[in-house]
Amino acid sequence: MNRRTVLSLPLAAAASRAADYKPKRINRAIELLADGQPIYYTGAKGGAGFEEGKKMAHTWADYINYEMEHGHLDFSALHEFMRGLVAGGPTKSGHRTPTVICTLPVLGVSKAHMEANFWVVQQTLLTGAHGILLCHARDPEAIKTFVAACRYVDSKPHPALPEGLLGNGSQGTPAQIWGVSAAEYKKKADPWPLNPDGEFLLGLKIEDRHALANTEKVAAVPGIGFAEWGPGDMGLSLRLPDGHGANETLHPEMAKARSRVLAACKANKLAFLNTVRANDITKMIDEGVRICSGAGPEVADAGRRYTKRQMPW
Repeated sequence: MNRRTVLSLPLAAAASRAADYKPKRINRAIELLADGQPIYYTGAKGGAGFEEGKKMAHTWADYINYEMEHGHLDFSALHEFMRGLVAGGPTKSGHRTPTVICTLPVLGVSKAHMEANFWVVQQTLLTGAHGILLCHARDPEAIKTFVAACRYVDSKPHPALPEGLLGNGSQGTPAQIWGVSAAEYKKKADPWPLNPDGEFLLGLKIEDRHALANTEKVAAVPGIGFAEWGPGDMGLSLRLPDGHGANETLHPEMAKARSRVLAACKANKLAFLNTVRANDITKMIDEGVRICSGAGPEVADAGRRYTKRQMPW
């Protein structure tokens, strides 16, 4: 066997795994988390459209964070981005598109704010996006309204949640993106793990001192799948703008905030989002990080090998 043949074997094995793998869900990120696997993301700015979607259809990442908190709040561009992902797909794992999670300028600061702006949450999901990461998640009542905005009126009731706010007629466009019938979309358009068959992945940024004070309450709201502690904004809120960076050099108050959010995630079985680096990827996974930011393809590959991931990437 010559050197070229030896080098080609891993590639051939990877190609074989990709050909054999059959997706179990629409949302690749949920499929991985449900299997106990960490996930890795990359970003796209609000305003990215069809061509950018085509380019990112085969991203190295498990999901795309589509940034509209500080980027353009443009639902038409987001829908075109989703259409581009479909046109450029499927992914190496056989999923129709990568998962797309959006951040919004609508914040979890109060129930009144969320009740006035829940339509933004709905318009985002109706582009075919797979979930939302809610920024500044301070008020548990606001979080409950956020979850309700992501559920149909006739979804299975939960005693801790308001009635769903999604109405009939909203299922046609996102169903086309997901590649399912309108009726099937309506069944699957519900937050996971609240609904084990749901395909929406909802997260929280517990990223300021007000949210931190309510960490345990907001993390316990049914329908939430993951959370992070947002070190950039947390540092500003704690008047420690330079208090973040590598995990081992965090300011003591920042380290305390991180530990509190991590503990709340573990207590409520939420995936914890945190930065990982080449020198700490395995340590972070062992600690309980399940959503990895700042990784890049090489660090993500190291993490995937460490956890013996079976899904192709």
